[in-house]
Amino acid sequence: MLILAFDTATDVATSALLDDGEVLGERSSIAKTLLEDVDALLRQGSARTSDLDALVVGTGPGSFTGTRIGLAVARGLALALGIEGAGVSTLDALAAGADGAVPVVDARRGEVFVPGRGAVAPEYVQAEGALCVGDGAVRYRQVLEDGGATVPPDDDPRHVPRAVLHARLATTFGPVEEIEPIYVRAPDAERWRR
Repeated sequence: MLILAFDTATDVATSALLDDGEVLGERSSIAKTLLEDVDALLRQGSARTSDLDALVVGTGPGSFTGTRIGLAVARGLALALGIEGAGVSTLDALAAGADGAVPVVDARRGEVFVPGRGAVAPEYVQAEGALCVGDGAVRYRQVLEDGGATVPPDDDPRHVPRAVLHARLATTFGPVEEIEPIYVRAPDAERWRR
């Protein structure tokens, strides 16, 4: 099964192409270059879009715009190719990349996204004695370390929600248009409109 996976919810967008679990290629860039990355992965794997069997997309939480880019690309590709997909939480992928770690995604506005708590101020992350990974852990390193957490160096790959992990976590495939994003809170534009 040839699977294309990607996550655009954080500042580092990741994508990967896997064939029956074997990684044919993996890329890291930014959300706006996702289609270029997909093209490069397909060329690297000697495949065409018509060869794809399924998609896996990161569902956030993270950047509202980044998450929407990933879902829009997944829906467009699935519709054009007639294939199914699966959604995987960005937090789950981060956690899978660092066994036992607490995933922490930058939520902007002085907050972070963490499992089971939604968006909280970094000083309220309960991570004493835990390893914290993700762009939120990097941004709020001092606060988390003051609370007893350990944060790997900024360039540690465990801070990136790798698309390979999304693909490996996906278990059930279905219509891509039914994949729901994990927003946690309303987008800034909605707040300002009120």
